[in-house]
Amino acid sequence: MVIRDIASLAEYRLDKMGKADVASTSRFFLGLNCFEPGQVHAMHTHAGQDKVYLILEGRGEAAVGEEESIVGPGDVIVAESDAPHALKNPGPERLLAAVFMAPPPQKKKT
Repeated sequence: MVIRDIASLAEYRLDKMGKADVASTSRFFLGLNCFEPGQVHAMHTHAGQDKVYLILEGRGEAAVGEEESIVGPGDVIVAESDAPHALKNPGPERLLAAVFMAPPPQKKKT
């Protein structure tokens, strides 16, 4: 599989951070987190999953545990399983991050 122009798959929302699924296998997930100015992905954890954000566009504020950093295009944020992490777009432009998770999130049962 080849994915071209991943940024064109972004799904921004005005009410909350947008998400777009890009690719998934039984062992890996790739998605996009799409932030309008002021939007936040609040501090949270993932039990049994490692997560990596790759900043594609814009600037943001990242936190992993007690460490906080200003991030921009080309920067990578790594959160190992159970590590609290967050990402915020202080603005003024949009923030777009590719999100890699292993193993992939489980589908919610309905």
